[in-house]
Amino acid sequence: MPAAAARAVLFVCTGNTCRSPMAAALFNARADPAAGWRAESAGTAAVDGLPASEGAVAALCEEGVDLSAHRSRALTAARVDAADLLVVLSTSHESDIVRRFPKAVAKTRRLKSFGPDDGRPDILDPVGGSPFVYRRVRDEIAAAVAELILYLRENPAAPADGNRKG
Repeated sequence: MPAAAARAVLFVCTGNTCRSPMAAALFNARADPAAGWRAESAGTAAVDGLPASEGAVAALCEEGVDLSAHRSRALTAARVDAADLLVVLSTSHESDIVRRFPKAVAKTRRLKSFGPDDGRPDILDPVGGSPFVYRRVRDEIAAAVAELILYLRENPAAPADGNRKG
């Protein structure tokens, strides 16, 4: 019997050089491959081919995750269609998807919607920030990615099942 094809999580931020590549790399490093999920990333205003920011590369390197090969990718209809789950890093990204890709609303969630509500729905953009800022963002993303992985483990058939928070 052939193995089932991996299901795709597409993490989405703005420029695809900081938050969404960090989230995808952390997801791929920490998710159990046997669970059948893989992650990629894209940006709502990304220019194709830019490297990850130095701050993002350094912050993930401290955790043993290599982001140096990442190149930015624009969010396209083809990428949205290919994803089983779109995970956005902020409410503005969610609004952008609702406007540009209305058929994808049911499979779109904010990264922080999978865990406890801390009153801050967005992961702030660290672009141009200090190493400390990138570490804080990395740690916030890592905690939210852990909640997402747990959610997918407990809900393998319905990743965007309408149990949306906030």
